[in-house]
Amino acid sequence: MKVFFVGVVKADSKPATLLSKASDLSSFSFFQRSSIQDFLCFFATTIAERTQPGQRQGIEENSKPDGLAGTVITDQEYPSRVALSLANKIMDEFSLLYNQSQWASMNSLVEIPALQKLLVDYQKPQQADVIMNVQQELDETKVVLHKTIESLLERGERLDSLVERSNQLSDQSKMFYKTAKKANSCCIIM
Repeated sequence: MKVFFVGVVKADSKPATLLSKASDLSSFSFFQRSSIQDFLCFFATTIAERTQPGQRQGIEENSKPDGLAGTVITDQEYPSRVALSLANKIMDEFSLLYNQSQWASMNSLVEIPALQKLLVDYQKPQQADVIMNVQQELDETKVVLHKTIESLLERGERLDSLVERSNQLSDQSKMFYKTAKKANSCCIIM
């Protein structure tokens, strides 16, 4: 699971303008990175431009009704709920730094260190997302509980076996006692 690109796009006019971005292209060859970076920027602006305000679409994209869109590009394995949560956080970070009148007049890229931090934090969705973290802990607990129940059932079977053997031993000792009593009753020892 990997997040390749996060960005904020001004999508209220055509062509859409990429206002801020962060990307992790370390999984690609050094010589391919610039081409892939250009493609991701193009793709993010195109998707934001063609998406209706408030609609979620395609490669995990989230758009706000005010013309600002948060884009997250991931691989197919990445959980969509976590990607949409990341898009919301990106939008929140951008909105904290710039109000609508400020970003409406922007026409070039601005660097926001929080985007790079979010990109790094969300590379492992189980650690970044509270719900996924709780789900993972629940799954681990479920496995431990299943193992415990299986061992308890095995112990119960062993206890039943021990009780049965104990009853057999008790029956055999009673028979031995009766046989020994009969054998001793015929003889008098002086």
